[in-house]
Amino acid sequence: MTDAEISRRNVLLGAGGAAVFAAAGAGVGYALADTGGRGTTGAPAERAAPPKYRSRPDLRALPDVTITTPANATAPGYIFLTPASGIGLWGPLIVDEAGSPVWFRKVPDPATVAIDLKVQRYRNRPVLTWWEGTIGGTGGRGVGQGEFVIVDTNYREITRVRAAGSEQADQHDFVITPDGTALFWIYDPIPYDLTALGGPADGVLHDGVLQEIDIRTGRRLFEWRARDHVGPDESYAPLPGGESAHLPYDYFHANSVGLDADGDLLVSARHTWTAYKIDRRTGDVRWRIGGKKSDFAVDEKSRFSWQHDFRRRRDGSYSVFDNGAGVTTQRTESRGLVFTVDEAARSVTFAAEFRHPLKLSAPTQGNFRELADGGSFVGWGQLPYFTEYAPDGAVRLDGHLPLDNQSYRAYRAEWPGEPLDQPTLGLAVDGGNVIVSASWNGATRVAKWRARAGRQPGALTQSVEGPRTGFETTLTLPGTPEYVVAEALDSAGALLGRSSAIPVRV
Repeated sequence: MTDAEISRRNVLLGAGGAAVFAAAGAGVGYALADTGGRGTTGAPAERAAPPKYRSRPDLRALPDVTITTPANATAPGYIFLTPASGIGLWGPLIVDEAGSPVWFRKVPDPATVAIDLKVQRYRNRPVLTWWEGTIGGTGGRGVGQGEFVIVDTNYREITRVRAAGSEQADQHDFVITPDGTALFWIYDPIPYDLTALGGPADGVLHDGVLQEIDIRTGRRLFEWRARDHVGPDESYAPLPGGESAHLPYDYFHANSVGLDADGDLLVSARHTWTAYKIDRRTGDVRWRIGGKKSDFAVDEKSRFSWQHDFRRRRDGSYSVFDNGAGVTTQRTESRGLVFTVDEAARSVTFAAEFRHPLKLSAPTQGNFRELADGGSFVGWGQLPYFTEYAPDGAVRLDGHLPLDNQSYRAYRAEWPGEPLDQPTLGLAVDGGNVIVSASWNGATRVAKWRARAGRQPGALTQSVEGPRTGFETTLTLPGTPEYVVAEALDSAGALLGRSSAIPVRV
């Protein structure tokens, strides 16, 4: 997360005074009554601002996503974000290439945030995972205390993964392995003598604790502690001082974990400017790249600092999101960096870099991932941008959240969402016609919408149809029938789901 703790505010959800809510079964329908500009007493009344989505007025505060470079020969799939700002709805968000929402879920109260929404595989099936919790903790800015959520393609919760022991899981990474285990970090504040670094003898150190947990049983299989292998003298982060001298010293700041091709662990520590390879059996550090004790000679163009998201690529090279800025500024631009490692020669050689056309510098957060077709995808962290690149580095998609937002990471992936609830619709009378607004949160197979209407729910003889146009599709029914139903259709015209029958006038 950011170095500044994010404030969290309660959001009042509602559709305004003209909204009428109706529900049947698992679905919810929304109908907007035409009061002719008067309140329920007949007196003139101010009209409430219309909701962003008439079919889902509860999503009034959902942030807009702007696409500045339209998609051009992009990889298939959707964009996965976790928008964060001082106001608005907190929760995992999926959008399409046009920036239209595909799925959103508000995180539960009180005051929790969602971070790092992505597609993974669990038990050989696609799942969505993200972290929920609070940011801040025991004096460490950007330190999380929470748990991980795993949901299936129907958006049903499979399980929540929690840390073993008394601590809570940090938000910085969550990796499901082919063995059905989960890798993630814990920030553990421990008593520590910091006099050698100029701090207090009764100081506190934030230890980076890596756990591997069996997802099904919750049993801890492996644990690794940074302080057993990496000394505080390797850090570039300043000690807390003054009245904050006894707050935890976040010397390591682990922010990613992954698997190398041989099964060993790959770790990024932002505050030591180092990428580590760790023996998964013994916990020994096999090598360091970068920082004060690098085991490799690193060429100038491959040097990174304040980095995130260290990964192995399919061709054997490695990648990292090089922030280049944090407590200090080492580079004027952040970048996705690719380099090769020659373990025999103990050398690191530059291969490629991916910068943003606006020359962005992201002091915190961010990620850099290889796509299935050889392209790359960057989430710019503290800056609310995301960019897809062709293998040759050409930008083939670029967009952003509102500029007062941020998303810890951003991803591009395919996702077969099939929600189990019903589609929703909103109705409004306009000039003797009924305007039907239909949506289905999370459904990825909808190609067309059909509105059916009539005098009774069982006698819907009138029909109008149109292509899906983003999160919400609007259709116009001539006249003023008594009841309306919205039906979601696939590309072949087959029925995928149907809303409840909603009365036009209440």
